[in-house]
Amino acid sequence: MAGHSKWANIQHRKGRQDEKRGKIWTRVIREITVAARLGGADLALNPRLRLAVEKAKAANMPADTVKKNIDKATGNLEGVHYEEIRYEGYG
Repeated sequence: MAGHSKWANIQHRKGRQDEKRGKIWTRVIREITVAARLGGADLALNPRLRLAVEKAKAANMPADTVKKNIDKATGNLEGVHYEEIRYEGYG
């Protein structure tokens, strides 16, 4: 027990749950990003992305978060322009 306070007990339990959820969501977001970059944003044409989105739904990830990450991976965000930069150095 974390103490006598009910909120203290909830706080400790919620912290562990949020940590687990965060790890799962990070893994799913990475899968969505890679799938969208490789095969495009269309779920009908990209089975890898469709599977990643199904995993996100199973993990109770908000649809807005899924959409935002697909757009970010494919470069469809307004006002955001990515440029490819190459750094070279001697080591």
